[in-house]
Amino acid sequence: MATTAQLFEEPFDADEYIERLAWRTPGGGSKGGAEAFDPKRLLEEFENHIEELKQLDEKIQRRVEKLEHQCHREAKEFAHKVQDLQRSNQVAFQHFQELDEHISYVATKVCHLGDQLEGVNTPRQRAVEAQRLMTYFNEFLDGDLRSDVFNNPDKIKEAADIIQKLHLIAQELPFDRFADVKAKIASKYHDLERQLIQEFTAAQRRGEIGRMREVAAWKNVLLYITFHFFCMPGAYLRNDVFEDTAVLCQRVNKQVGEVFSSPETVMAKLIQNIFENKLQAHVREKLDETRHTDVEQYLKNLNDLYTRYSTTALATKLNEFNLGSDKHTFLSKLIKSIFSSYLESYIDMEREYLRTRGAMILQRYYDSKNHQKRPIGTGSIQELKERIRQRTNLPLGPIIDTHGETFLSPELVVNLLQETRHAFERCNRLSDPSDLPKNAYSIFLLLVDHLCVDHIDYALEIGLSAIPSSDAKNANLYFLDVVQQANSIFHLFDKQFNDQLMPLISSSPKLAECLQKKKEVIEQMEVKLDTGIDRTINCMVGQMKHILATEQKKTDFRPEDENNVMIQYTTACSKVCAYVSRQVEHVRKSMDGKNVDTVLTELGVRFHRLIHEHLQQYSYSSMGGMLAICDVAEYRRCAKGFRVPLVLQLFDTLHALCNLLVVAPDNLKQVCSGEQLTNLDRNLLHAFVQLRMDYRSARLGRHFS
Repeated sequence: MATTAQLFEEPFDADEYIERLAWRTPGGGSKGGAEAFDPKRLLEEFENHIEELKQLDEKIQRRVEKLEHQCHREAKEFAHKVQDLQRSNQVAFQHFQELDEHISYVATKVCHLGDQLEGVNTPRQRAVEAQRLMTYFNEFLDGDLRSDVFNNPDKIKEAADIIQKLHLIAQELPFDRFADVKAKIASKYHDLERQLIQEFTAAQRRGEIGRMREVAAWKNVLLYITFHFFCMPGAYLRNDVFEDTAVLCQRVNKQVGEVFSSPETVMAKLIQNIFENKLQAHVREKLDETRHTDVEQYLKNLNDLYTRYSTTALATKLNEFNLGSDKHTFLSKLIKSIFSSYLESYIDMEREYLRTRGAMILQRYYDSKNHQKRPIGTGSIQELKERIRQRTNLPLGPIIDTHGETFLSPELVVNLLQETRHAFERCNRLSDPSDLPKNAYSIFLLLVDHLCVDHIDYALEIGLSAIPSSDAKNANLYFLDVVQQANSIFHLFDKQFNDQLMPLISSSPKLAECLQKKKEVIEQMEVKLDTGIDRTINCMVGQMKHILATEQKKTDFRPEDENNVMIQYTTACSKVCAYVSRQVEHVRKSMDGKNVDTVLTELGVRFHRLIHEHLQQYSYSSMGGMLAICDVAEYRRCAKGFRVPLVLQLFDTLHALCNLLVVAPDNLKQVCSGEQLTNLDRNLLHAFVQLRMDYRSARLGRHFS
């Protein structure tokens, strides 16, 4: 068995185990070793070894069972011990509860007894204190201070306590009967106060915190503030009162905690005193000198000071100190108390400044142009004129020559928007939250008046008045430049509306009013822009008419020598296309977005109508018809520059119609049935065929009968 146990050494490998067992058996090796291989002997050895393993397994199993039985017995014994301990602990806990109840009962009795003793002792102490104060009061009444407490410098603290109480009592006495004694007590009060301040100052310079604490016990907050704020050397020597205040408070905060029993109250009183005296005087000095002389500087100073008090390092540093449970509200009230008189009138001064400033910026611009603003009519007459102009598209009033001036200034607009942006920023900081939407709306109305009405709307009126009549020759059309600049300006106006105004009114009823006002302004501008653009297109068409009337000759389409035509298209066509291309480019530069396609579509339709009507004024020979087709092909090439499918389709159809001028009579019916002409009115087709010189001779009318 010992040999078998050795074979089980770790790490155990079954194959290795069998191999080692076989090698140990004589004649059991694979080569037989020194002896020949004997399988029977090896089998016998394996069987014996298996029996040994079975015996070993039984022995180990008996030992395991014995250990398990022992473990179960010990577990039961341990469980019994735990139960005994729990019962003992419960008994101890019950005894502890009984003891605690007994102690509470005794404590209640002791407190009750203490209250009874205090109830008896307190009136007695008060009576003794009253008698003592009456004795000292009699000394002041007699004018002879005999008590040692008033004559011994070492008892100044006791004397201070007595004189403080007498001072409070004296304030309640009638003046006519006790004027003399009240004066004596007040004199002694101030004398002791002076001595204590001197003592406190000397202790502070020596760094004797204990002595400072003793002296401060009488004067407490008032003494400390009086000393540190008014007497502390070097407190306010720099120009920056904000930094000086923060440094002063940081310097004294540690001493406050060491000297006083209620440091948060002392620091709060100190800061309150600083605000109500030093800082308020600083604010008054900075604002009052410009309030009535330089409103712009006054508003800048007010915004700067209020911002520095409420949002900069001063407020942050003061918030670091222990000022009580609600220090944020405390500081906010202090700041508002300093600025209250200025904040109440802020929005009135802001509006007046913007009104004056906006008028000055506008006037300065018009003066630079040597332009005297024309009065724009208002009321029922102006409304009637506007309606007539919208419906008839006729210029009302004399035409003004602006010499190409749009009377719109990007620099002026930037100045107005800049002033308004600053006003919105000041309004956000200086307005009460409940008044912020209303104040922001009033600033927005001033911006509308100055920018939209007094500048953009006025420029549109001048631009409309400067548009020449449709039959004017060589007219210069500047209204599209007005449109371009007006659009750019309004984009800036809209950006400020979204960036500056919306955050101030987004959660208030004023939002609806602002959006409605903006909508009205846009609609008024769009009406005038549409009117001006329509009249400008009429002028463009009129100029095309003038070119065609002066440049197109009847002989262009009925040449005398049919075999000697060397031109690709007529001079009139060339000049019209050149003019139209310039105007299309002008429109593209002046418009943006869908407006470009809308205007070019209208211009293209009128351009097509003009050419269509113009071609119907002539009769065409065979070669003249070919030349007309060449002209229309050039017009169609020009129409491609519009990049509008409808316009190109119209000219494609017109080109197909012109083919009727040259097609052989026998093929006329087939051409009329073509894809581009089959949906057109037959009267229109007939009208074009009638323009042919051979209409009667070739009896072409029979194709339409």
